[in-house]
Amino acid sequence: MGEAEGYLLQPQQPQQPQQQQRTGPSNGQQGQQQQWQQWQQPQGYNDGNQNWNNQQGQGYEQTGAYQQQQYHYGAPPPYSFNPPQGPDEKYGFEQAFKIEKPKWNDIWAGILFLLVCAGFVAVSAIAIQGYSSSTHGKGIYNSTNTFTLNSNTLILFAFVLVIAFVFSWLYVWVARLLPKQFIWITGILNIIWTLGTAIYYLYQKYWSAGVVFLIFALLTAFAFYTWIPRIPFSALMLKSTIDVSKKYGHVYLVSLIGGLLATAFAAWFSITMVAIYVKYEPSSSNPNCANGGCSDAKIIGLMVFITFAGYWISEWLKNTIHTIISGVYGSWYFCVHNFPHAATRGAAKRALTYSFGSISFGSLLVAIIQFLRQICSVARQQAVDDGGIGGMIGCVIFCFLGCLLSLLEWALQFLNRYAFCHIALYGKAYIPAAKDTWKMIRDRGIDALVNECLIGPVLSFGAMFIGVACALLAYLYLLLTNPAYNVGGGYTPVIMAFAFLIGFQIAHVFTTPLSSGIDCIFVAMGWDPNVMIKDHPELYQEMVRIYPKIQQAIQVR
Repeated sequence: MGEAEGYLLQPQQPQQPQQQQRTGPSNGQQGQQQQWQQWQQPQGYNDGNQNWNNQQGQGYEQTGAYQQQQYHYGAPPPYSFNPPQGPDEKYGFEQAFKIEKPKWNDIWAGILFLLVCAGFVAVSAIAIQGYSSSTHGKGIYNSTNTFTLNSNTLILFAFVLVIAFVFSWLYVWVARLLPKQFIWITGILNIIWTLGTAIYYLYQKYWSAGVVFLIFALLTAFAFYTWIPRIPFSALMLKSTIDVSKKYGHVYLVSLIGGLLATAFAAWFSITMVAIYVKYEPSSSNPNCANGGCSDAKIIGLMVFITFAGYWISEWLKNTIHTIISGVYGSWYFCVHNFPHAATRGAAKRALTYSFGSISFGSLLVAIIQFLRQICSVARQQAVDDGGIGGMIGCVIFCFLGCLLSLLEWALQFLNRYAFCHIALYGKAYIPAAKDTWKMIRDRGIDALVNECLIGPVLSFGAMFIGVACALLAYLYLLLTNPAYNVGGGYTPVIMAFAFLIGFQIAHVFTTPLSSGIDCIFVAMGWDPNVMIKDHPELYQEMVRIYPKIQQAIQVR
């Protein structure tokens, strides 16, 4: 990494076209060398069906050798149909990444998302109305409600929200101030914190949580050990994106707004969850049950619905932020010499209009997997608490299912991160964008860069750290206050699971902009690696110095 601070922020003048030799397979013959003429600036593509040319008639010409390569991943149009004529001429995001005949994509997913949001609002309103007319108490210890969740639980979730918000914001600022040390700090703290939490749970004889967190600590330590050789490249990419974020767009403002929205929604979700228990818990002490209508089945059904809705809404918020930030970094990558005016606002407008349905669609797929994982997590803890042979067998089964769902979630998250970068810049529907992006990643070797970069897993570690802190806070709170409804500890696994979920989701929303820049740079390099070489030479040279294989990874093949 170069020592000059902020070297990425100094625009470089485009270099003159020159001859460059590249090595790559041609017509299925591995190892054959060809002479490739470097493309003109700005770049064009041939996807086997069309040649894209800008309106000025400049620079979208390709050599015959390149035209013989038949790529079928739907190369995007030129990044600027109307390139500015001078450095003082302003143009916006819509002109830099113009969509011919823009349309609203995946409308059905957007409508379904809005219906689920409306359903959540309706359930919340009914439950909160029942809560307000019930005996829920007004503090930690003086609640007259002893049959289910009450004001004691609401205060607990208020503490959880504060911890999640403060820790998440501090975590982002640590990354901003110490990008090179950030990965080491995350890994070491996460191992110590998870191991300490496991030891404390075991000391308190809360065996199920202690064993689970001990396994997490061991897996975390092993994973971090295997990551050490890849830390320099990851630190370079993180520092690069942070340098860009300090000058271009409003990355941290978007992160703050997203974090505030995530925290507000988590507070709303927490109140709704407590209100559902208060309104529908079957008990002779519950005034809401005087005319019937209370049952465990209603509680389970409503909790299933709001949990799924909570995952979908949180995932949509995170992906919307990711899409907006991707627009900012895409503008920097392709238009560093004349950055589009109001790029953040333009990217946000596209994400909330034409791409609203596509973001909802991709978020739905992940939300379903996350919801199933949450069910497995609660079921696993319940099986351990039940004890006996049956409990152990159930624990093993749910652990196995949880691992399978985790792998599936990782695959979907991986695809979504890069597909939404494509959607941010070129406005395609979700399925075509996902297919094109996946083929591009596979054909251009970008998967090698993705595997080498640890920022995604590191941020997941950080989010898990914050989630564990929230879960531990919930456990200590229940242990110290000992609410009447939880004398036997029956609600402890559920409350801890939702405390972890709240902290984890809020942290993920806050840290999304940190990874969005790296994801967008990788995708942009796949579409047009020559822009990296010509317009960002210092970054490219540092990438080659730290990870020499990048010269083969981004070759056009």
